Amino acid sequence: MKRTVITLNFLIAVAFLGQAQNKMTTETSKPNVILIMVDDMGYSDLGSYGSEISTPNLDKLAKEGLILREFYNNSICAPTRASLLTGQYQHKAGVGYFDVNLGLPAYQGFLNKESLTLGEVFRSGGYSTLMSGKWHVGSTDPAQWPNQRGFDKFYGVLKGAANYFDVKPLPFGKTGYPVTLLKNNEKQNPKDDSYYFTDEIGKNANEFLEEQNKEHKPFFLYLAFTAPHWPLQAKPEDIAKYRGKFDKGWDVLRENRIQKLKENGIILPGQTIAQRDLEVPEWDKLTYDERQFWKAKMEVYAAMVDNMDQNVGKVLKKLKDLKKDKNTIIVFISDNGAQGGFNTYNPLKRGLVKNDGPVGTSGSFDYQEQNWASLSNTPFRQYKNDMHEGGFSSPFIAWFPSKIKAGRIDKGTGHIIDLAPTFYELAGIEYPKKYNGLKTNYLAGKSLLPVLFNGDSEVNRGEPLFWERAGNRAVRDGKWKLVSTYPKYKWELYDLEKDRGETQDVADSNPAIVNKLSTSYNEWASKTGVVEFSKISPENENIPGAASRN
Repeated sequence: MKRTVITLNFLIAVAFLGQAQNKMTTETSKPNVILIMVDDMGYSDLGSYGSEISTPNLDKLAKEGLILREFYNNSICAPTRASLLTGQYQHKAGVGYFDVNLGLPAYQGFLNKESLTLGEVFRSGGYSTLMSGKWHVGSTDPAQWPNQRGFDKFYGVLKGAANYFDVKPLPFGKTGYPVTLLKNNEKQNPKDDSYYFTDEIGKNANEFLEEQNKEHKPFFLYLAFTAPHWPLQAKPEDIAKYRGKFDKGWDVLRENRIQKLKENGIILPGQTIAQRDLEVPEWDKLTYDERQFWKAKMEVYAAMVDNMDQNVGKVLKKLKDLKKDKNTIIVFISDNGAQGGFNTYNPLKRGLVKNDGPVGTSGSFDYQEQNWASLSNTPFRQYKNDMHEGGFSSPFIAWFPSKIKAGRIDKGTGHIIDLAPTFYELAGIEYPKKYNGLKTNYLAGKSLLPVLFNGDSEVNRGEPLFWERAGNRAVRDGKWKLVSTYPKYKWELYDLEKDRGETQDVADSNPAIVNKLSTSYNEWASKTGVVEFSKISPENENIPGAASRN
């Protein structure tokens, strides 16, 4: 009898162990997901996209994975992040303008609760949810912070920028731009010059991965670097790598990048290239002192991109050490194009730069500016905050050894709203129709899996893509792109199949297409909550307190 009881207990224990192992196998067989976003980096700033900047880790992912020629963001920080995190157009998510409240639901400046974040949905599907870096979609109320919006672990800054060597307010505005550095809701106060922020983003991501390894669950990691966003600050040893690398100037280096883009198949034969920005002075006509001033900026910018890539490498090493590299998809993108000069883009009224030290140091608050941004956005026209290709075209790299064919370059025509449905389909997670008693906003994008895994050249979308931000507007439908720049309301039309450089406006010769796409835009704007920008502009005196908010 005793032996029978022992045998029965043994069988029960084995059964429970088998169930636990089956559950663990199911959980860990789901793919891990790493989403990497950089800040204010141009289309061609990676080595794999033609740059002279050293990015060996991302280049390795590109060589072993997939590059898309056409992938779009929302042209500026907060609206891009709103769409990225929710899979919706930014107005539906509540961040139609920026992270400031303009008094309307579509422009409240933080994510509404009907718009579920990647953290919330992945967590509902049994994933650990980790984030390290920049949030920028809600900071005034703790309910808006990452740990309260689905992320189990968070390290980073809540708003749009920070020093790289300290947490002092940035020197613009009447009281300075506040910097709040958090780790899991706890404010961090590191000593000045005791760290470099890009390194800390990588370090905390790796700590989270190490801790998560004990949970026996798949993970989602959102790695949101602030680099190479201003201020231009970098480690001396990284800057030293680039001394003399930019002595040739932006004109020669732009031509070098164009040649590399052609050689590696990112610029196709017959495709146009944007005309040289005539607002940018010719390098050969600068004085010796002017050249010294300008090349020092780009040396620091390159060092910031380089250091970001180093930290990507550290995360890749951790992934391999944990033996999770074979079952992890990695996607890399940028949040907008490189930032042009403040003659055309200065919404925060920063005024003159105030430097307390040489460019690159913790006392430097300098910018890349338009002259070098024209190189970063090669081969396109315009800059951050604009809806021409240079403003919102992102490099795109996807890597998944078991699923994505190595060395492929394709068209794609993807958008950040497509990443959420892509990830959910890959993870086998059903997007909730209701969450915490609220009806959720639908996902506006399309899954990219047919492009990533099945070899499709581009997304079978079945409808146009739309953009609006601060009065700048665009529509993309097949080969056609309709675009206008605020405060002008004249539509321009480009055939991007032949003219991605946007060198020839064909609106006048194609009125039917302009009418069709502009009608589609107006219908989209109406149902998405877009408001005519002149009525809600932060400078509009009819909006109480709007001017002071910005």
